[in-house]
Amino acid sequence: MLGSRTDLHIFDAGSVNGTRYCNEILLPYVRLFRGAMGLQFLFMDDNAPCHRTVAAEQLLESEDIERMYWPARSPDLNRIEHVSDFLGRRLAARTLPSVTIRELRLALQDEWEQCLNNSLTPSFSAWADTVKPA
Repeated sequence: MLGSRTDLHIFDAGSVNGTRYCNEILLPYVRLFRGAMGLQFLFMDDNAPCHRTVAAEQLLESEDIERMYWPARSPDLNRIEHVSDFLGRRLAARTLPSVTIRELRLALQDEWEQCLNNSLTPSFSAWADTVKPA
């Protein structure tokens, strides 16, 4: 983990189904992150079909991971959408665009590492204030 986030995970090929989501995201990342955060951990996803499978629901329940309520079709509130947009803009602004998959992977990893201390942090603080319960 880097600060308050995980390493960047890049899916090499294929679709992400419930089994793959459990094996590649929930078990190695979410479980670890939850362990580091303790009881204050609140998990947020974006209601994608693979996030709502029986396997994912059972795994989260068995790990005692509380899921944040998330209204359907609300991408403007989803932090990962802002991160994805940020990474896309950073990649597009590079002087030499990535030509191969390997170059794209390296560029994504580089930008992910660089966004630790950039303009995303203030926007996330503002976001947290926006979604606090009344």
